[in-house]
Amino acid sequence: MGLFDDISSQMKNAMRAKDKPRLSALRGIRAAFLAATKKDNSKSLADETCIELLRRLEKQRGESIAAFEAGGREELAAAERAELSVIQEFLPSLADEPTTRRWVEEAIAATEASSPRDMGRVMGAVMKAHKGELDGALANKLVKDLLAD
Repeated sequence: MGLFDDISSQMKNAMRAKDKPRLSALRGIRAAFLAATKKDNSKSLADETCIELLRRLEKQRGESIAAFEAGGREELAAAERAELSVIQEFLPSLADEPTTRRWVEEAIAATEASSPRDMGRVMGAVMKAHKGELDGALANKLVKDLLAD
């Protein structure tokens, strides 16, 4: 069962269990999926597309949490954290730092980058090769560190 169908079945389970916070988060995920299907009039989405959408939702929730905490709205931040934990259940884990470092080093070698000016080429290569598998912020930091030497 793909992620698209899994979200729908999880939604039904949450309705039966009367788990309102989980149901709310799953409805948000499903709404994002349905909006994406309407763009190309498809009936379902590939898992890669679902993961991209989930990563976007994860990033949005993280930004919302930070904004609510900065504004002193802890109850709203807690609701966003609950939704974030549901979103993260469906996401594969990201590569750890040593793996990301190895991928960045391979991209630097492949692009023959030698200075910080080549950062865009390196980031483009590593993100294209490992899309959805690594944290872009970590990769960016590692590229900066390795090209600064």
